[in-house]
Amino acid sequence: MSRAFIFPGQGAQTIGMGKSLADAYPAARDVFDEVDDALGERLSALIWDGAQEQLTLTQNAQPALMAMSLAVMRALEAEGVTLDAVSFVAGHSLGEYSALAAAGALSVADTARLLRIRGRAMQEAVPVGQGAMAALLGLDLAAVEAIAAEAAQGEVCEAANDNDPAQVVVSGHKAAVERAVDLAKAQGAKRAMLLPVSAPFHCALMQPAADVMRAALEEVPMDTPAVPLIANVRAEAVTDPEEIRALLVAQVTGSVRWRESVEYMAAQGMTETWEIGAGKALSGMVRRIARDTAVRNIAAPDDVAAAVEAVKNS
Repeated sequence: MSRAFIFPGQGAQTIGMGKSLADAYPAARDVFDEVDDALGERLSALIWDGAQEQLTLTQNAQPALMAMSLAVMRALEAEGVTLDAVSFVAGHSLGEYSALAAAGALSVADTARLLRIRGRAMQEAVPVGQGAMAALLGLDLAAVEAIAAEAAQGEVCEAANDNDPAQVVVSGHKAAVERAVDLAKAQGAKRAMLLPVSAPFHCALMQPAADVMRAALEEVPMDTPAVPLIANVRAEAVTDPEEIRALLVAQVTGSVRWRESVEYMAAQGMTETWEIGAGKALSGMVRRIARDTAVRNIAAPDDVAAAVEAVKNS
């Protein structure tokens, strides 16, 4: 069996996530403490007892989701489940940072600080109201790229996330994205809707944030990951720290090639994915991309116990 650990991106955050893990596993609680110390604030209090609208702010959601994912990893490790049985790690957008921390390429503290910087930089790159993102369902990547090109009309409109065979997200100037929604509906999309996001992620408008991340990443030590990373913008395995740094910068303005990433892992023999952290969105995508791949979600102590039992019996 070839297993991949996959790590969720923004949108999966919920108040209370990780509390049961922190209560059950001291190593999981230590992750939240590390993140609090790195940021100089009690992000854990916001995660467990705060307001959803505050947690959803990009600068909070990104380190919070990483903390949740790494808490799951520490709980698994406490039960004897390590990366030894894992062939690949991959993450969706910010989840790529979680994947790198899980694979030992980045420390938890450095990852938390990088994601706080990334969240703020992405939020500040475009004035509120000038950008937008939209999900176009029922159309493949080629069709969406053609729609985006037609909708641009001198503005930015690009395919930002190629999530699965029938879900592609576009990003760019608000008016251009709205034109893309109308064009998609006219071309038979099952659904085409604007997303409730605060900025147009993964498009050329994010260049100021990419510049910030290039400088930030240069200051942080990075080791070779214990398991190859399937990079968002490359959709293939990478292990060289300097190459990973460059790809993390490119990822800010580049498309998240999730469909191709899952196809790559399946072609390399992946038979099972574990979604490590909050939500189940990536597992749904995997089911639609690689139908024969078994999926497992791990977000609570019961999930950890079930995963441990599955490893024992495999």
